[in-house]
Amino acid sequence: MSPRPFADVARRMMKGVIVVELLGVIGAYALFHKMNDSRDFRSTVSRRFPSILEVYYQSNEWAGVYGVREQDQEAWSSKRS
Repeated sequence: MSPRPFADVARRMMKGVIVVELLGVIGAYALFHKMNDSRDFRSTVSRRFPSILEVYYQSNEWAGVYGVREQDQEAWSSKRS
């Protein structure tokens, strides 16, 4: 068996890995963008996937954007009352 077929398979696998990673980055950006634009969507994420919402809040805080968590909590608590 020559090394050429192995190199072809490795190249195809590497292209597949790159495509999957690009799709993951695009998906993460789309999720962040949607969460950034909609408090209602953040509320839904809070109920279904609280750990994802926590990552969103932490990434905002690391970027120097503070107060989103508190504003959400205030808006959601006033909605329930």
